[in-house]
Amino acid sequence: MQDAGFVRQAFAGIASRYVLANHVLSLGIDCLWRRTTAKRIARLAPQRVLDLATGSGDLAQAIQRACPQAKVLGADFSVPMMRQAQARQFRQLIAADGLALPFQDGVFDVLTVAFGLRNMASWPAALQEMSRVLRPGGTLFVLDFSIPRVPGIRQAYLFYLKRIMPCIAGWITGQREAYVYLCGSIERFPSGEDMEALIRQNGFESAKGSGLTFGIASLYEARKAS
Repeated sequence: MQDAGFVRQAFAGIASRYVLANHVLSLGIDCLWRRTTAKRIARLAPQRVLDLATGSGDLAQAIQRACPQAKVLGADFSVPMMRQAQARQFRQLIAADGLALPFQDGVFDVLTVAFGLRNMASWPAALQEMSRVLRPGGTLFVLDFSIPRVPGIRQAYLFYLKRIMPCIAGWITGQREAYVYLCGSIERFPSGEDMEALIRQNGFESAKGSGLTFGIASLYEARKAS
């Protein structure tokens, strides 16, 4: 179980510098990951998309650009983070807890969650709630960090994750402890076959992941049963 209170406080503290920190820490590659996700979504031609844990709205905006016909809604339990989305001219927003979404069953064609499931209080409960609000045959996309498996790259990335990233992020945001937690959560978060199994066990008939940028991030696509 994640500490929801700490996560809420942490994101409130880093909200104003979150986007800058992301771009610096990933050398801008996070923008490519979101564009890749948006392109995959565009192939489905969805009409209704929910971007859960939308934060500063980066993925929601990428989806809206790729899917101009779609109604894209962003949801997050951190109001300070959503204010950053508003400042970036994305305003289709709602304050909502990922474990108790204020929507009827089966209302979305696609649901996305980028770098957010990892911080939810219960991964199984969150996935079940995502499945509930997706229509039969709807698609879930989970984008998050993962640990590379290639020797050498794995060790280098873990060193960066544990020793370098919290220091740089702390300097940018003034909230080093928040990033000590966030970086530590990446190691604890399931990836690869473990994540695919977790998704299948909680409301989806299929799940397939693919590594991005040497496995530093992973994108999972899952389908709810028709």
